[in-house]
Amino acid sequence: MRAIFTGQVGVDKKAYLERVALLAGQRGEDVKVFHVGDMMYAEAPDVSPGRILDLPLSRLQALRRAVFRDIIAESAGEKHVIVNTHATFRWRHGLFAAFDFDQVQKLEPDMMVCLVDNIEMVHHRLHNDHTVDATLKDLMVWREEEIMATQLLAQAVGCESRFYVLSRGRDRETTETAYRLVCREGVRRVYPSFPMSHVVGMAKVEAEINVFRAQLAEHFITFDPGDVDEKLLLDSAIDAAKRGEDFVPARVVGADGSHHRFDVSVKQILDVAGDVDGQIYARDFKLIDQSDMIVSLIPELAGGVPGLSSGVERELQHAFEHGKEVYVVWQPSKNPSPFITETATKVFVSVDEAMGYFEQAGMIGQQASLFGR
Repeated sequence: MRAIFTGQVGVDKKAYLERVALLAGQRGEDVKVFHVGDMMYAEAPDVSPGRILDLPLSRLQALRRAVFRDIIAESAGEKHVIVNTHATFRWRHGLFAAFDFDQVQKLEPDMMVCLVDNIEMVHHRLHNDHTVDATLKDLMVWREEEIMATQLLAQAVGCESRFYVLSRGRDRETTETAYRLVCREGVRRVYPSFPMSHVVGMAKVEAEINVFRAQLAEHFITFDPGDVDEKLLLDSAIDAAKRGEDFVPARVVGADGSHHRFDVSVKQILDVAGDVDGQIYARDFKLIDQSDMIVSLIPELAGGVPGLSSGVERELQHAFEHGKEVYVVWQPSKNPSPFITETATKVFVSVDEAMGYFEQAGMIGQQASLFGR
């Protein structure tokens, strides 16, 4: 598989993709990773670290073309290739493309993946590593541009059916997902659906949801909406504003599991409130579209009330209307409505029952290849 991974500056794709390649090696697969940025710096030893985007566009383009020529030559004959690059740059030059169409065509990618992360994480890394100043609003816009440009490029080179948006992960790293996308063609792609803001603070229910997410991630390629959740950041900023506070705390989780805390401007968060809601809406539907099936957990809340949020209902309806297989784990004692049963491929009473069905149906393990694209 020849895959191009894009993503805005500040996502830290290099370290992430190196861990993907390491994981592949541990599984007996060789994945050759080309970091376009590093290779451009090697071509231009006079440029200081972190300053390459400040070069004139003409030199930047010449460096990129030279690097891509090397990648095309060096990747010939490799079984699995990952090219770490960008689709766009929003920098001092304004907005400009980060690829040359003719060279991407020569590379003949099978897949394109746009890697995303929570916007406060991107903002923190960007300002730690570069001298450019950008607001959360700037980065929200850039992320949309990066996703759209990557998708358009995938359309142009004929691999749109293998264009994916993938999060680095908020509480779990998604290197296993990236590895399976690149090296395990045929593994089923699943969108785990579950209530989120609806159950905040309900420790028992949240624990059940996390077990559900982990079980799916163990056996499938999962595009989990919880891997990017800026709604929590927005809710925290709203509460902080009511208390008259100017900042809210956030944390970056390192590859070694260490936590680093930093402050995020309440004003900047509130400025992107509409963007947060709009991008969640659009991104979650995209994650469903790029999946083979949706598996939704409806927990039972206090008093036997179904934990069925409006977001989960819309996800189920969207999946059904777009021809996806729809599986529902219905835990409440109260029977589901026809709006659930009539749109579901199958309804289960427990996660274990659902996983047993998936295994019996050959969706798990080596037999998953029978359900190829």
